[in-house]
Formats: sequence, structure tokens, C-alpha cells
Amino acid sequence: MKLCVALDLPSAKENLELVEKIKEYDVWLKVGLRAFIRDGYNFLGELKKINPNFKIFLDLKLHDIPNTMADAAQEIAQFGVDMFNVHASAGKVAMRTVMKRLESCQKQPIVLAVTALTSFDEANFQAVYNQDIASKATQFAKDAYESGIHGVVCSAFESQEIKNNTCADFVTLCPGIRPFGEDSGDQKRVATIPFAQENSVDFIVVGRPIYESTEPANIVKRILDIL
Repeated sequence: MKLCVALDLPSAKENLELVEKIKEYDVWLKVGLRAFIRDGYNFLGELKKINPNFKIFLDLKLHDIPNTMADAAQEIAQFGVDMFNVHASAGKVAMRTVMKRLESCQKQPIVLAVTALTSFDEANFQAVYNQDIASKATQFAKDAYESGIHGVVCSAFESQEIKNNTCADFVTLCPGIRPFGEDSGDQKRVATIPFAQENSVDFIVVGRPIYESTEPANIVKRILDIL
């Protein structure tokens, strides 16, 4: 299981200072919508300057018509990022179109499909999708798997069932991890690291417990020690 550190601080300066503090560790870095809109492509290069071995997950959750998603995916691949994501709810045609377009790329990143955002609870998810989270997340995952996508973004609660319905190598990346009992914040379906391990999670995303700590490197080390 790999640790992905969410760079969700209010400025590029603060995010870069955080990365400097953890640069000795073998972690992935998650660059989300806020940071990418604010800081742009050049920010990715700044991260690589700190440690060229860092792997970058560009978390933009593409969701549009198939051709627009494929165009965007092709541009993202040119950035040299190691992983990015799309919304499974865009549908099989869109996901297949994305994967077909990436076949011509010299370096093909890992592509994940978002199933059910971990900010959803059952009531709010039902209101949007008219189905329970577990069933719909699994269906979204099967759609992604059949479309050639490499894995999904899901909660740790859905990870094992998704693998059971796809294959053991189908990647699950799980936000909402609170490694040492921290507050859940705006996440509804949070989990501990042991729970994630028991449910065959491949990547855990940890943000606030790291970047809100006065000693973020120590938190990263403690997490890695138990992975």
C-alpha cells in the first residue's frame, strides 16, 4: 500500500514548504483542482525539483463529453504525471474514449475512475443516484474495469468488494483516511489504516493529518512505518 499526500494548502508556497519537509520519503503527491487552477502546470515541475522521484497524482476528476475528456486526458499525459482521474459517471463510452486516446502516448499514466465521493453519506448519495453507495460504487467500478481503466477512487469500505467484482490487480485509491483517529472533517466515510489494509487498498490519501501537523515529516514517517 502506498501513501499519497494531498497538497491542499492555501498557496503554492505553503505546499512547496510542506513537500520540502517530507522530501526524503517515498510518497506520492496529490495535486487537486484548487492547486492546479491556482498554480498551473509549472507547479508540477516545482515539485519534481524538490525530489525527481516523487510520483504525482493529478486529481482533476474529468467529467465531460467523451471527446472533450479524451482531449484533456491527452494533454494531462503530456505533463508527465503518473496518475490522474475521471468520473465513472461520465459513462463507459467516455472512459473507453479516454483510454483509446492514451494508447498513442509515449508515457501512459495510471487512470482511475471516481466512483462515490467520500463526502457522500447514504442519504445524499441516494438523492443523486437513486441507489445505495455500495451497489453503485461496485457498478461504477465494473464499468471502469470493462472500459480499460486501471482502477478507481473509492472509500476503503468499498475496496474489497470492488476487487471481488473486477480483479485483484484493479487499483483502489482511497481518500478519507484518518491514520491516528483525527477528526473526519467534511468526509463522511472515513477509515483507519488497518481497515484499509484489511480491505486490500492500494493507495491511501492523507491530507489534513499531515499538513495540519506541526511536524508533518513525523506523521509521514509514522504512517509509512505501519504500511
